[in-house]
Amino acid sequence: MTIESGDRPISFGRRAAAALALLAFAGAVAVVVAGLARHPVMLPLALVLLAFAVAAGWSALVRRGVWRVVAATVAVAALVTITLLPDTMPFVLLAVVIGLVVLSTGAAGVAIGRDLVPTAHHRKVEAARQGVLLMNPWSGGGKVARFELVDAAQRAGVTPVVLKKGDDLRALAEQAVADGADVIGMAGGDGSQALVADVARQHDVAFVCVPAGTRNHFALDLGLDREDVAAAVAAFGPAVERRVDLALIGDRVFVNNASLGVYATVVQSAAYRDNKLGTAAQVLPDLLGPDAARLDLRLAGPDGSTVAPADVVLISNGAYRLRSLNGFGTRARLDAGVLGVVTVTVDRALDLPTLIAAEVAGRVHRFRGYAEWTVPRLEIDSGEQLIDVGVDGEALRLPAPLRFRSLPGALRVRTPVDAPGTPSGAVAPAGLGRMVPALLRVLAGRSAR
Repeated sequence: MTIESGDRPISFGRRAAAALALLAFAGAVAVVVAGLARHPVMLPLALVLLAFAVAAGWSALVRRGVWRVVAATVAVAALVTITLLPDTMPFVLLAVVIGLVVLSTGAAGVAIGRDLVPTAHHRKVEAARQGVLLMNPWSGGGKVARFELVDAAQRAGVTPVVLKKGDDLRALAEQAVADGADVIGMAGGDGSQALVADVARQHDVAFVCVPAGTRNHFALDLGLDREDVAAAVAAFGPAVERRVDLALIGDRVFVNNASLGVYATVVQSAAYRDNKLGTAAQVLPDLLGPDAARLDLRLAGPDGSTVAPADVVLISNGAYRLRSLNGFGTRARLDAGVLGVVTVTVDRALDLPTLIAAEVAGRVHRFRGYAEWTVPRLEIDSGEQLIDVGVDGEALRLPAPLRFRSLPGALRVRTPVDAPGTPSGAVAPAGLGRMVPALLRVLAGRSAR
């Protein structure tokens, strides 16, 4: 009998998914080769025009005045030219290739399953004796009401505490512990999760994350199903408990990341939440335009030497696998006791089109101005008195220098016994040289490891 790690047989479904992933990828390669053979001029021309339109569009975004008009005109002209090409088959081929690649990627995630997830030290625990779930009714567009979390908590024997206008969330969490809660949870976004997790850390009580926010990166990396919000309440019952890291910026805890530089400056605008694109168009020329001065952020690299000035700096609670600067990626583990550090430096004249292409393709880590490393602590200084920082999605202005450090194993966190587990994107092999052998091992009935 074929077995996988954990002495469980490789299922027929996973082997079929491995076969589908390999076949879809081979099909994508075959379509590209056949397309180039049948359309040796038109297909490359369409790709060049598309790249030109992207580059010109980005140039329009970071310039002002007449140069913005010129760049925008060029972008539109390139797109119009694409639509006027006599042969539309290249676009059909591109759509087929994109579809096959998406299919291959999804099937690969199913095939590999959790084989490559690092071993986590966890233990089964009994139901909470006195559980309290704090809830932010405004978070995530009203997910608390939409998923009927008050009723779910009461059915689970958990005391629900719904925030009202003017309530102090930390004070409510502290009061819950003082009243005897042995497990406290938070239904809300990542900023609220961090605050309540800090109270749980300080009193060494267990914590439950209920993903009732907008993105819920912390819940994703804990292995929760962000679409089934109410299912997380089951962690107050018999559950799995483990210790995970938290991170500090000064004396403020965060569970995901702190961003500095271009992104943090853009989101500081009061108009950003209501008009993201318009705000970016207004602010980016001052940050990434050809005459823009680079933000004054000083930090040390992995060897202790000063890092060249960067346009984006991301400090995370644990190392992210980044495919895009927009979503901030996923983490394979939350118990490594390190901060993840990412910097992105953009050459104003040469790199902007390349960066946007890498971002669109989900390969930002391949961009030449990208660097990443891990450290237990980090200091960032600046000539500015206050630094714009986005901490777990909240826009702040904090005094320099900023001091970060990891808090290894600081939080006891509970998750439902049947939670989905670490997302496959966080552990999938990087590059074809590792992905294809892993899929072949699963296809042969062995673990992907």
